[in-house]
Amino acid sequence: MAYLLRVLIALMIIALVLTVLAAMGISLVSLGHIQLAIPTFLFMIFVQALVMFYFIGVARMVENLHNILHSSQNQTQPQLHELFESPPEDLAPYLKKVRQYVYESTLGKRKVIPWTMLMLTLGTFAFLLGGAHDTGLVPRNVHVGVVYGFLMATGVGIFRQWYYLGKGHKLLRELKALFQIPNQQM
Repeated sequence: MAYLLRVLIALMIIALVLTVLAAMGISLVSLGHIQLAIPTFLFMIFVQALVMFYFIGVARMVENLHNILHSSQNQTQPQLHELFESPPEDLAPYLKKVRQYVYESTLGKRKVIPWTMLMLTLGTFAFLLGGAHDTGLVPRNVHVGVVYGFLMATGVGIFRQWYYLGKGHKLLRELKALFQIPNQQM
């Protein structure tokens, strides 16, 4: 999933670059700025929503595993049998490792989601102000200023997303190895 999200982010960057270049009068495709801005904005919303759901989902899954291990102090509880065919006597190594995974997944979520929300907010304002500029209600400078802020937030946000998507993918691979979960699951 992390690889798919990285491909979608790369496509989003290409669409943003094409849209900005069209606004500057450099047209690499036969579409105008407004014709590119609408699908680019919709695609950006789609990609950023998927990125947020990925990080929220990874953090929630790791927290659920942590809760199952902590609530299963005795091996007779059925929840522990969901993780192991035959539960081990000593859960301490699993608890320590999962506690580290909880920290890493929560850190990734906390580092990415605020920037993602800022990108979505500024992108929405830039899109709406672009429409307002097109109808003559807002000066061009207002639209361009918000677009610059959006592009700066997107630069930082995409860098963080790219980095933490890699860390999240590695975390899931280690989690699968720890609990011997087949690659087709999760």
